[in-house]
This record gives sequence, C-alpha cells and structure tokens, in this order.
Amino acid sequence: QVQLVESGGGLVQAGGSLRLSCAASGRAFSGYSMGWFRQAPGKEREFVAAISRSYFGTYYADSVKGRFFISRDNGKNTVYLQMNSLKPEDTAVYSCAAKTTARELMKTDDYPYWGQGTQVTVSS
Repeated sequence: QVQLVESGGGLVQAGGSLRLSCAASGRAFSGYSMGWFRQAPGKEREFVAAISRSYFGTYYADSVKGRFFISRDNGKNTVYLQMNSLKPEDTAVYSCAAKTTARELMKTDDYPYWGQGTQVTVSS
C-alpha cells in the first residue's frame, strides 16, 4: 500500500500560481502512476492531471491544459502540480491518488489510494 499526503494549498488571487505537493510513503513510489483530482462544492470529483509510472507520460483535463503541469520526483517520493494563471473556477479541494497500472489514468474510480486533499481557493 501507499499513503499520500498533500500540501501547498491556500488562497491566491486570480492569475496567481500555486504548487501542490503529494508525498508518498509505503511501497516503491516509482511503481505507481499518480493523478490529481479536484472537487468543488456541490460538484463531483473531476480529473485534473496524471503522470504514468513508467515513461512519465502526462495527461491533462482540457480545462487546465497549458496552465497546470504535473511532475514527479521518484527520489523524493513526491508528485507535484504546478498551477499557473489560476481562475476562480479552479477553487476546489485537490487530492492526489495512486494506482499500480498506467492505464485509464483519467478515471477517478480506478485509483485505490487517495490522500486527504488540500484546499485551493482563487479569489477574483
């Protein structure tokens, strides 16, 4: 199993940037594909970005493409989400998730391991 802890959330003005981190502990981090998801009040959890375990392929939701960037440092057991040009509609609880395959990385239900989440609030 793997345990995940997010950090880096906070309050930022529209147009600003934040970098989220997700630290993993437990089994070998390099064997997991990692995803970031978000859930706004009254809405379902949605996919944001993912990075595969093997060839580091990256995937993004259309709503964040070109603004958000996912990366990982296997030496530090950490995955990052750099968020630029933030908009009020990006306000949500952001959670990282892990899975042992490199398939279906955009599917929420395919991730068995989740962190607690970190709040991101973007003011207009």
